[in-house]
Amino acid sequence: MNFSSFIAGRITFKSKRTFSKLIVRIAVVGIMLGLGVMILSIAIVKGFKQEIREKIRGFAGDMQVVKFDLNNSYENSPFVKDDHFVKQVLQDKQIVSIKPFATKPAIIKANDEIEGIVLKGVDKTYDWKVFAKTLLEGKYIDFSDSTKANEQVMISRHTADRLKLKAGDDILMYFVQEPLRKRKLTISGIYSSGVDEVDKTFVIGSLPLIQRLNNWEANEIGGYEVRVADFDKLSQADTYMDTVIPVRLKSYTIQQNYPTIFEWLQLLDVNARVMLILMLIVAVINMISALLIMILERTSMIGMLKALGATNWRIQKIFLYNAFYLIGLGLILGNLFGVGLGLFQHQTHFFKLDPASYYMAFVPVQINWLDVVLLNAGTLVVCLLVLLIPSALVSKILPVKAIRFK
Repeated sequence: MNFSSFIAGRITFKSKRTFSKLIVRIAVVGIMLGLGVMILSIAIVKGFKQEIREKIRGFAGDMQVVKFDLNNSYENSPFVKDDHFVKQVLQDKQIVSIKPFATKPAIIKANDEIEGIVLKGVDKTYDWKVFAKTLLEGKYIDFSDSTKANEQVMISRHTADRLKLKAGDDILMYFVQEPLRKRKLTISGIYSSGVDEVDKTFVIGSLPLIQRLNNWEANEIGGYEVRVADFDKLSQADTYMDTVIPVRLKSYTIQQNYPTIFEWLQLLDVNARVMLILMLIVAVINMISALLIMILERTSMIGMLKALGATNWRIQKIFLYNAFYLIGLGLILGNLFGVGLGLFQHQTHFFKLDPASYYMAFVPVQINWLDVVLLNAGTLVVCLLVLLIPSALVSKILPVKAIRFK
């Protein structure tokens, strides 16, 4: 049996010294809380980014292709569908879909109230799965009947509350153009994306309705929404888009369309890094304090081992093994605390948030097991490396003075 590990095991698990036991327990709790908070910090930041990103992606796609002109308004300039361009885009394995759309500003009048909105028109190819989590009342627009689809819209909970509307109600929508046009439409469903930029602005309707209002041809659209398989590779898909897009069109990513939100998400990464550093510093300081106290309490033992011929490094390894056992215990408890609380929140959504400030009603959690492993390994390695310095105090202890130390 290894001499250093045997002695370390004895003083770790069978020590009867009450003071060092208290300090050791504090150090273990410090590591437990530090690791647990680090796991939760990473999981919450990733959860926030994933949830908010998916909400915006579901509504606006990952990239949008529109006509290359100076039009920066909500009313798209029309262009003719290009089937050859669509086929070229879909040749990239990163791109999974490309759907037509158009937008048009309007004013809703209902219950003696008015609200300015932007009507977003989609067609029967639109993927309604993105609204699966956001649909609160009613149903999606029914494109099986083209006539009925042109008379239906989906509004946000924000708009519905302001205008005192519910699913099934009729509304008048005025389109500011020459001549002024109005349409009586029925609310098929009410959604809530949780993103103010979307909920306060957009109403979902039929693309053919916008085509008729603007006197467009049936093959004219306002743009394409493009969705990629892996958002982390969006820049690669955007680069490919630049190589195949016709000169009359231009594309921009969702990050360019909603810069404020994505800048906020990047700030969350900075906050998470600061939290990781602070928690790691707390864990290291706790372990250094505990190790110094254990060395001080066992000065007589150190002197006796030196008198019996033990080298400084062998004695130093005793305390490093001791620290390893304690760090390991703290890591186990930290994983139980961090992962356990994260899974509890993921399943129950127990901790709530203000949707107006955080874009969602609960704290989102996304636990990545690779992150958990790396946090455990990093904490263990950093603590042990830092503890090499205080453990070197063993070499300063003289056997004659140490044996007489009380």
